[in-house]
Amino acid sequence: MRDAGRVQRLLLTCLLWFLAANAFAAAPRIGVATMQPGEIFWERFGHNALVVLDPDTGAATSYNYGFFDPTEKDFIGRFIRGEMRYRLAALPFEQDLAQYRAEGRGVDIQWLNLDETQARELAAALAENAKPENAFYRYQYFDDNCSTRVRDAIDRTLGGGLRRQIEGRSHGSTFRSEAVRLASPAWWMWLGFDLGLGPAADVPEPVWNESFVPMRLADALRETTNGAGRPLIGAEQPVLPHQLAPEPQDAPPRWWPWALTGIALGVGAAWLGRRKPRALAAFALPFWLLSGVLAALMLFIWFGTGHRYGWANHNLLLLNPLSWLLIPGAWRVLRGRDPGVWFRRVLAVVAIGAVVGLFLYWLPVYPQRNAHWISLLLPIQLGLLQAFRSRGR
Repeated sequence: MRDAGRVQRLLLTCLLWFLAANAFAAAPRIGVATMQPGEIFWERFGHNALVVLDPDTGAATSYNYGFFDPTEKDFIGRFIRGEMRYRLAALPFEQDLAQYRAEGRGVDIQWLNLDETQARELAAALAENAKPENAFYRYQYFDDNCSTRVRDAIDRTLGGGLRRQIEGRSHGSTFRSEAVRLASPAWWMWLGFDLGLGPAADVPEPVWNESFVPMRLADALRETTNGAGRPLIGAEQPVLPHQLAPEPQDAPPRWWPWALTGIALGVGAAWLGRRKPRALAAFALPFWLLSGVLAALMLFIWFGTGHRYGWANHNLLLLNPLSWLLIPGAWRVLRGRDPGVWFRRVLAVVAIGAVVGLFLYWLPVYPQRNAHWISLLLPIQLGLLQAFRSRGR
């Protein structure tokens, strides 16, 4: 009995020592590392990660939500369908920095002004989330990405305080404006976003949603406080200098150069239709072929994928899927023959669709910011209609 009592006292002493040691152990320091945009297309939007610094050892761990495996089974299919799988990886911060240092991308850390309990809870939650059974998540470009995961982790630590502070504010930006702004250095990427996004991407977003962009989240954190009323950012520390081109600024497209181009092409098409119909058909045939291809892609995004911000795209009225039905008529004109009555009927439907696109633009119910595409393509469609109707008469 006396031995059992000694063992119990020994265990109690160890437990008290353990609790005391943890009570006096320094809390970890939590920071948000923001990486500036790179030159490869998946780097155009920047990146971020949560950094946990152990003040006793000086070891810094990067919790990075941006890892994916291109060798994963059906990776390409998942990417196309909008079902990408990303995961949270925990790795030494210096190891995480190696890639950005090699690419010349700037990195800064914002150290969060959290109390000890909040810092410990956030560090523990990140360690739990990084376990293999918890690490994977379904990536959604605007709604659930690397930056929104960082944002949400901080918000949970603050008991929803971050969202309450930035949900009601807006800079008037939209998912489209942010996407085309950051993609603008790569024209093909800019074109894909601007042409492929539908009206759902044109809703002005609050700062909370805008923080899907890492640099926007960094700005939002500077304007918020912690639960005790102090600034959430205690200090900012530059880690790596940015050696590439700076982040693009917002520059909405001016519609009038597009309109001048469209009017010139439309008038030119009407003139060629009267004088050189074969030359016009040589221009119209690849235009209708490309229109059909782009329309097919937009329809596939709408009905065949989970990319919901590309659904119900009004550009389908400007680049009409019916354009493929016009190709045989254009081929007949190239051979010196009349394109036929059905060709002109389909051509009229395509032109009317472009006019409906203009009407929907001014309709405030569900607008899409595609004035520049309307300015370019509507005159072309009307010019082609006039040209081939004149030829028929």
